[in-house]
Amino acid sequence: MTAPLPLTPPPGARAHTLRTGRGDFAVVDHPVAAGVEPRGAALLLPGFTGSKEDFHLLHEPLAARGYRTVAVDGRGQFESEGPPDDESAYLQSELARDVLAQAEALRALLGDGVPLHLLGHSLGGQIARAAVLRDHSPFRSLTLMASGPARISVSQQQRVKLLHDALAVMSMGRVWEAIRAMGPPEEVGGPARGLGGQDHLRRRWLGHKPAQLLATGRQLCTEPDRVGDLAAVPLPYHVLSGERDDTWPLPLLDDMAVRLDARRTVVAGAEHSPNVDRPLPTAEALADFWDTV
Repeated sequence: MTAPLPLTPPPGARAHTLRTGRGDFAVVDHPVAAGVEPRGAALLLPGFTGSKEDFHLLHEPLAARGYRTVAVDGRGQFESEGPPDDESAYLQSELARDVLAQAEALRALLGDGVPLHLLGHSLGGQIARAAVLRDHSPFRSLTLMASGPARISVSQQQRVKLLHDALAVMSMGRVWEAIRAMGPPEEVGGPARGLGGQDHLRRRWLGHKPAQLLATGRQLCTEPDRVGDLAAVPLPYHVLSGERDDTWPLPLLDDMAVRLDARRTVVAGAEHSPNVDRPLPTAEALADFWDTV
């Protein structure tokens, strides 16, 4: 049986390999729209079980506002390589170093003087935070999208445990079939809702390395509160979410924004993935923030 094709990048975007000092990473790269004055660029990090395709609906509206956007599959996510069994490769510190290497490679492509903004969705936000705490100098700002101050909610921890238990005894393919039999994948510890239909979601799931899922799932369940450390870093911050989020309840995100002296955006009609649920107002909120910094 022929594998389904990956979700096609949006018009004007290019899927390619970003070569860095820490390896190669699959990206979707969208330039600034023709005739629009360039205002900067943004590196976009996906969440747990997610991929670069989760940002497809943001590229065009952000390009129209003057921003080049580069969405990346992290190490062991979908189309980026990583060891299947070695969880040490996916320690948060290692993933943070990957982000800094990606930023360095982008800087070489962008040239001097182009502001580079960092955005992380969910797990990607906590990896972005770790990168900024290690070295904030490559970035002009940090946006935490549906990404909270510490570990995920108890209900989400239970879903991650279900996934871990299944991965301990089954192949990725069998886990996918089990998830599908139990209900919507995002409700039973499987891949988050995304674009491209079930064929694409299955292909993306099978592209993930089991060790990546195990290591990052454990991180989500044990992450300490590092907001105080982040607040000491001299960057502008933006905390953006939907109006409902089961992974980190909104009061936690509201409080985190206060502690960071961050801009706070709540996207009406969106849940844990405002980039998918309400991409146009999400893109407008992002560009409005980046314009101010």
